[in-house]
Amino acid sequence: MTNTTRDELIEIVTREVLTALAERSDICANPEQLRRVVETGADRVSFHGEAEDVPLDLAKYIDHTLLRPDATQPEIDKMCDEAMEYGFASVCINPTWVKRAAERLRGSDVKVCTVIGFPLGATPPEIKAMEARRALRDGAREVDMVINVGALKSGDTDLVLADIEKVVDAAHEVGAIAKVIIETSLLSDEEKVVASALASKARADFVKTSTGFTGTGATVYDVALMRETVGPNMGVKASGGVRTLEDAEDMIAAGATRIGASAGIQIVGGNEGDGDGERY
Repeated sequence: MTNTTRDELIEIVTREVLTALAERSDICANPEQLRRVVETGADRVSFHGEAEDVPLDLAKYIDHTLLRPDATQPEIDKMCDEAMEYGFASVCINPTWVKRAAERLRGSDVKVCTVIGFPLGATPPEIKAMEARRALRDGAREVDMVINVGALKSGDTDLVLADIEKVVDAAHEVGAIAKVIIETSLLSDEEKVVASALASKARADFVKTSTGFTGTGATVYDVALMRETVGPNMGVKASGGVRTLEDAEDMIAAGATRIGASAGIQIVGGNEGDGDGERY
């Protein structure tokens, strides 16, 4: 495929996705209708009921997250205990803590999720694959890898695809889940579409908005754009800036199937977070 043909294809796909988002007018007037739409992978939904009527168990959508570089052993232990208490999908932590978290969570339904090539995504594909395999040996069952943003913005889609595929293959070898962080705050809408499409082509299980370390985090618009691009069968994770119950509901209605948040307890309790960000 020539560069001209590729650019034309990207332009066509981007235009179609943005047009579909602009024209979409799915409106749910009751909780059961909302449930059906979300369960089938909603692209974007306007819900006009009361927030407390939304029929979702939000805990199962949340990756309880602590990725600060100065996180301590007691904080990691507390994270794991909270995840078990509230029934979160996983704890998302730096690779150095994976083995400890896996041991503490043994026997529970909470998975250990870790990050690969984090937060810059600028390491070679082979290094990311090695990092993923080590984390998987230590007990991780989900890996969130950061794409090579510079390569994407340079138009080197072959490198970006290979980068994703190596980590996805490592994860799938042991039945683990692979999520691809595209860092939406650094991308144009066209680049978000291309990155999401590449993640889908690489057979990733999820495409994820952001690391939380650059610019803004998840937006409803970005989640909807990503969902429209990857279709109904691939996961979309909204991460960064999700601090309240309303934030989480908006992301899920836009098409998110997983939420990355440190304010998970506040979210499931219906309270606003304490304002300290994502604990990233």
